[in-house]
Amino acid sequence: MRSERLFRWWRRLGLSRKILLLQVTIIVVTLGTGVGVSIVQARAKLDDESGQQSLAIARSVAAIPAVVHAFGKPHPAATIDPIAERIRKATGASFVVVADRSGIRYSHPNPAKIGTSLLHDPGENPAQVLAGKSVIATEHGSLGTSVRAKVPIYDDRGRIVGLVSVGLLQSKIGARLVSDLPVILIPALIGLALGIAGSLLLARLIKRQTFGLEPHEIAGLLEQREAMLHGIREGMVATDAATRVTLINDEAKRLLDLEAAAVGSRLRDVVPPGRLLDVLSGHVDGPDQLVLVADRVLVANRVPVSVRGRNVGAVVTLRDRTELEGLIRELQDVRGLADALRAQDHEYSNRLHVISGLIELGRHEEAISFITQSSHVHQALAESLIGRVGDPMLVALLLGKAAVAAERGIDIRVSPDTELPDEVAFARDLISVVGNLVDNALDSVASIRPSEGWIEVTIREDRNGILVQVHDSGPGVDPGLADEIFREGFTTKVATGVGRRGLGLALVGQAVRRRDGFVRVENVGGALFTVFLPYATGEPRPRTTEEAAVG
Repeated sequence: MRSERLFRWWRRLGLSRKILLLQVTIIVVTLGTGVGVSIVQARAKLDDESGQQSLAIARSVAAIPAVVHAFGKPHPAATIDPIAERIRKATGASFVVVADRSGIRYSHPNPAKIGTSLLHDPGENPAQVLAGKSVIATEHGSLGTSVRAKVPIYDDRGRIVGLVSVGLLQSKIGARLVSDLPVILIPALIGLALGIAGSLLLARLIKRQTFGLEPHEIAGLLEQREAMLHGIREGMVATDAATRVTLINDEAKRLLDLEAAAVGSRLRDVVPPGRLLDVLSGHVDGPDQLVLVADRVLVANRVPVSVRGRNVGAVVTLRDRTELEGLIRELQDVRGLADALRAQDHEYSNRLHVISGLIELGRHEEAISFITQSSHVHQALAESLIGRVGDPMLVALLLGKAAVAAERGIDIRVSPDTELPDEVAFARDLISVVGNLVDNALDSVASIRPSEGWIEVTIREDRNGILVQVHDSGPGVDPGLADEIFREGFTTKVATGVGRRGLGLALVGQAVRRRDGFVRVENVGGALFTVFLPYATGEPRPRTTEEAAVG
């Protein structure tokens, strides 16, 4: 039960407190072990020093002539004990005992022990000393346990006549160790204080870095972030201050055609140079930046990220607007066509009034002539397109553009050498190129004198591909901008708030690059755009109109 309560208490602690307790425990155990080892070593060193000191004192006493000669007198203790006591007090030894070969003491700190035999004390065995050996040992004697040294005493003829035993009680050695403890403990206490202070600072730093969140909360946030980033329909790319990719979700990988290995790489190493790289790296700023990636139209928004007032990078969101942009352009075409139809309805109402009046007046031939003349222009265009262009979607596109141009007073005509069979393998790219070039020509002609303007379209099959030319009577293109006009986002027109500028010619350039063709513009009484879309290897070539008619 106690262990369960301790476990529950431990689980309730915060991360910073757990780290603090663990570090303090490690520091205390480490320092405690070190202090214990130091005390044991210090005690062993004091015992060794005490033994060597006792040995030196014993040898000095054994070499004193008065002590040696006293063994030949009737009462040796009268001479030896005063000498031994003076030496004991002078050296700080606990005892200096001199005895003869029989173990009879001639000196002792306790006068009552003088004249008694040390052989009666437990643990006393002078055999090694009387055999001529000096001995250092820790033994228990009449005064207690001590570190003692024993040496033999030789007379003038070299015979062993007795022994000297000098020792320091362990209690006295322990007192010396206690006096030396501050030298051992002060560094350890300083280390403990510094360790606790460092642990407190580290725990506080971790708490601040994790915003006070616990590990399970951080894990939950990480799971939520992963689910959100990889579940949303928008692409997301995060970069640091050095424009290295730090995060990229699944949608961004799909839209930008990037691999997971892009994380950690610089943008310029994984994104080709161009407008996309400029937008992602922040060189092109502003909301809802339009970029073209392969056959996709993306809207990018880049937001710088600051943490505690310091710029740490940016987050870029990407929305796939390919279908929406197509719908917007189709809507604009439909609106233009609706405006043209309204204008034509108004015009045809006036013509019906004229026809009605002529019929009422009985001038039937003039009425028929008026009807024929009114429908001749549009019918001629429709017949020329149907006869020369086999793709019905392209025919419908040009007829729709002609209706819009007619409402604006601009004449669209198809050149005599236009001829295109049906079943074009890349009809989508062809329609995009023709539609965008005609739209650009309409805007160009309308900017000067639309009532006198014209646009001529040429579409014909070459041996290796399809050639498209759109010639207009507009002001032409500045030669210095001939390469820039095909870059996405570039425009020389004033924004009207309807649709996006700088996209049409960029789509043309994209289609050309995708099929490895070419596009050029020159000024020939207006702008003349020439686009060549080659057939890909193994791509089926379209049948001619004669082949289609035969079978």
